[in-house]
Amino acid sequence: MRQFRIDELTREERANIDSYLKRTLLPGAIDGMFWLQLPPDLLADAQQGHDACGPFYFPVELSENCLIFELLVRSQSNLHCSCISYATIAQRDFLLQFIDTLLFEEKIKA
Repeated sequence: MRQFRIDELTREERANIDSYLKRTLLPGAIDGMFWLQLPPDLLADAQQGHDACGPFYFPVELSENCLIFELLVRSQSNLHCSCISYATIAQRDFLLQFIDTLLFEEKIKA
């Protein structure tokens, strides 16, 4: 799986990240899982016209000492469709901007 991983988080950093994610992202069905929604203007060709599969998300997982951002753009309603694909450059840049903002605003040094 392609992903960005930030590890060796302190308890304080983890608490700050948890608070930030709860304020800014959709919660997942499992504790520690979140969904970063992809803006409609960044949909890839594979996702265009798949309105029944959308909206599309980056999965985000916060565990005890690490934060993981998957690079696979997913649908919450359909697990097996051609629209589920790895991030384009523009989508990846959107994700990186979110990560940079989170790290800056929450003063994460890990």
